[in-house]
Amino acid sequence: MNRYIKYTLAMLVSLAGFYQTTRAQSFGPKATLNKTSIVIGEQTLLNLSIRFHAKDSIGFPKLADSIGSKIRIVSFKADTAFDKGDASIETINRHYTITAFDSGTYTIPSYAFKMPVGVMQTDSLLLDVKTVAVDTTKAFYDIKQPLIINYTFWDWLRDNWKLVTGILAGLIVGGGVIYYLLKRPKKEVVVEEVKPDIPLHIQVLQKLDEIKNKQLWQHDQVKQYYIELSDVVREYLEKRYKIQAMEQTSEEIFASLRHMDIASEDRNLLRQLLVLADMVKFAKEKPAAHENEKSMENAVAFVKDTQPHTRPTDVNMKEDPAK
Repeated sequence: MNRYIKYTLAMLVSLAGFYQTTRAQSFGPKATLNKTSIVIGEQTLLNLSIRFHAKDSIGFPKLADSIGSKIRIVSFKADTAFDKGDASIETINRHYTITAFDSGTYTIPSYAFKMPVGVMQTDSLLLDVKTVAVDTTKAFYDIKQPLIINYTFWDWLRDNWKLVTGILAGLIVGGGVIYYLLKRPKKEVVVEEVKPDIPLHIQVLQKLDEIKNKQLWQHDQVKQYYIELSDVVREYLEKRYKIQAMEQTSEEIFASLRHMDIASEDRNLLRQLLVLADMVKFAKEKPAAHENEKSMENAVAFVKDTQPHTRPTDVNMKEDPAK
């Protein structure tokens, strides 16, 4: 039994050592060629790679645009990968596309990589470049002339479809804008009627005429007649002489007009009207018919006599609408 246990332990130790040896050997740089033999002008890939612990820093050799004097580097690309089973192990690959235009066997030198354990070298490689085999038994032919290719409209359209699409889109948009501008509903121009500036005395005379036409006192509305009549006259005084006639008593109005340029006859006309209006409104006075007519005549006369001297107006108004 002990012999079998010892044998098993020995096998496990041996397998562990083999695994570590194999794993350790897989680290380090490597150089390979996809093709070791090409014809002149043919291309192949030179692959340089290094496998290392990702935590380590390494120094990758820098290649110029040629290897030696005969091998040219056309292009290169690089990629990096991590082991699927161990992400701490990283591999960097650089693939150089190389070619040569002289026949011969050329040595691609080893390249040095700087690693934490020191500088490690790749193996040198041999690239065999062969000439193109020529059948000398056949005659030489002239160089062929360029082929004539029919370049149709559809070929041009395929090559310039973006330009054509842009032009068509611009024409459609421009046409749409022009159509909209031509067909859009036009706003009706509303011309506001300019009302003529009617002089104050004309406005007041019109109002007096309207009161007269109502025939208020003839329909037993004497008080309403004097209210409207005195209000029109007070409004005239307020605008004509810039006094607060609508808020003043009759005596206050007379006091405010004391120094105004008003003839004594017109002052008497105004006093008769306002005093009688106060008597009707506040003392229930019932004037006779001729007094009601006289009050209207006095109001019209006062307005006409005291009207401001303004420039002539072209308003076609009646000269005496209250009569």
